[in-house]
Amino acid sequence: MQRDNGTGSPSTPRSPTARLRHRRRSAEALPDVGKTNGGNLLVNDRNKYRSMLIRAYSSVWMIGGFALIIYLGHLCITAMVVVIQIFMAKELFNLLRKAHEDRHLPGFRLLNWHFFFTAMLFVYGRILSQRLVNTVTSDKFLYQLVSSLIKYHMVVCYFLYIAGFMWFILTLKKKMYKYQFGQYAWTHMILITVFTQSSFFVANIFEGIFWFLLPASLIVINDIAAYICGFFFGKTPLIKISPKKTWEGFIGASITTIISAFLLANIMGRFQWLTCPRKDLSTGWLDCDPGPLFKPEYYTFPEWLPPWFPWKGISILPVQWHALCLGLFSSIIAPFGGFFASGFKRAFKVKDFGDSIPGHGGITDRMDCQMVMAIFAYIYHQSFIVPQSLSVEMIIDQILMNLTVEQQQVLFERLKQVLQDRLVG
Repeated sequence: MQRDNGTGSPSTPRSPTARLRHRRRSAEALPDVGKTNGGNLLVNDRNKYRSMLIRAYSSVWMIGGFALIIYLGHLCITAMVVVIQIFMAKELFNLLRKAHEDRHLPGFRLLNWHFFFTAMLFVYGRILSQRLVNTVTSDKFLYQLVSSLIKYHMVVCYFLYIAGFMWFILTLKKKMYKYQFGQYAWTHMILITVFTQSSFFVANIFEGIFWFLLPASLIVINDIAAYICGFFFGKTPLIKISPKKTWEGFIGASITTIISAFLLANIMGRFQWLTCPRKDLSTGWLDCDPGPLFKPEYYTFPEWLPPWFPWKGISILPVQWHALCLGLFSSIIAPFGGFFASGFKRAFKVKDFGDSIPGHGGITDRMDCQMVMAIFAYIYHQSFIVPQSLSVEMIIDQILMNLTVEQQQVLFERLKQVLQDRLVG
């Protein structure tokens, strides 16, 4: 990466670009692949206890804040995801930013955010449209307004994107083409690999907080367990692209995560606030039939166990078997999201994506594995949990979303007549 031509005086506050240059200068030197002998492992780090305390302090605050937001409900969790996406985009936009070129392109930085919020309008409009309709069904004016907006939602998003595309073309300047097209491609890569993946969080939230909270918790548990196991026992390097990762940490974290998945599913699955899907955008308390996945089944232990064994059987929720699959993925596959991020940072010679979380780096540093897990949780839920055949609720949702009030009344009268004719026949 080239250095910016402009330099600020020591007395002036650091800009995001200056902080980025500072992180690059302070980044750890890349180890020689041929000389990697475990010198970067946590067990050999002289400052490991100090860094562990800083990391633990930040983790306690993050987990506490996360628990509070979960208690506040679906809309607050969704707002948290949106804020995280904005901070991730800001960190990644700044990664390739060059102050010298930006000074010659006034307003060009706004174009990144134009594409970002256009993508946000499109994705969340698709995810939340039916729930918005269900929220305003009782008000005829709002219902017609929302129905019209949803009907033309794709057209509006398309022309917003086209406006950004034309804006980009009109701002092209001679001797800046390479930088501008690089920024254009970089922005779209962020939208595809970061924003689109993390948006699956919101889809999981409204299917039931359980399907958001359990996968997210497993990633946190896996990360903490890998750090602790590597901190005390790590001796064997796992992958060269991330020299502080060890086999001991990876195996210890995998066992811990799979066991935690089985136990946490039993705890979370007993609260309707977590298991009930949210069909609208209200904030009221949820009360629903949890379904067979969340109804406990009793398993009796075999008779050959010794008489002194204290338990005769165990109560297990069927969803716990599905949780084992989530635990297996989060412990073996999801960490590769972290390996990808490590390689990405080393390619750009930066230690962290940001410095907003002491001991952890930036928001993106904590979300690399979460994004991989969010997609898997959504696909798994849609493939193995949601009924594949049509249901009454699915048909009613389609009717409410695609038909006007007058068309719904006509449908009701015709369906009523058909049923009456069948009963008479």
